[in-house]
Formats: sequence, structure tokens, C-alpha cells
Amino acid sequence: MAELNLEITSPDKVVFSKVVTSVTVPGTAGSFQVLVNHAPIISTFEIGTIKIVLENSEVQYCATSGGTIEVLNNKILLLSDAIELIEDIDIERTKSAKERAEKRISEKENEAIDVERAKASLNRAENRLKA
Repeated sequence: MAELNLEITSPDKVVFSKVVTSVTVPGTAGSFQVLVNHAPIISTFEIGTIKIVLENSEVQYCATSGGTIEVLNNKILLLSDAIELIEDIDIERTKSAKERAEKRISEKENEAIDVERAKASLNRAENRLKA
């Protein structure tokens, strides 16, 4: 039987690289699952949680801010600016980032801040805590 190889890469490192049974990704139009012998695709994915099922049926999760997925010849490549395994998430740092973003959004009338950037930061922090 064919193997399904998954590699998850951020700009600074390879986050994950193993043989898997399936990967579920938060797609732009809804979540989708990739299994062995999946048709070739290149697509984007959104902020959310990625579910990885390993060969031994163990399940791992990643928090992501979105990115690109390529599937070709039983190899899945996920590229993302911000993606991490949930066991690697620093909860205290994430809570601080969430509080900073909420504060920046609430003070938007007092300062010339980029509200969209603050909202994106808040969404990333909330996703990391939820994952």
C-alpha cells in the first residue's frame, strides 16, 4: 500500500515531517481531508486547526494562520507563515498576545493603529488557544 507523506513548513523550520494516514485542513470553502492517492491539488487554507492522523491512529493537531497546501504523488506539503503543533504552543505568551490585540482594538479611537492587523493578531491568538 502507498504511503502518504506529510511535511509542514514555516519560514524558519520544518514543523512536522512524517508518514500519515490522513490530514484535515481548514479550507477556504470548508474543511477538507486528504487521504492516500488523493488527486493532485494546490489550494489555500485558512486560520484554524489542522488534524493529522498518524499511521498508528494517534491524532495530532496544529494551529495555523492559513497558508498553502500542495498534494502530489502521495506527498502533502503545507506552507504557512505561522503554524505550530499544539504541544509547542506557549499558552502564557498566547494569552498576552490576545490581551495586547484586544487592547489595541479598544483604543483605536485614541491612536492611529491598524485595526485590521490587530484583529488578525487577535484571531491568531484565539485560534492558538482554541487548538
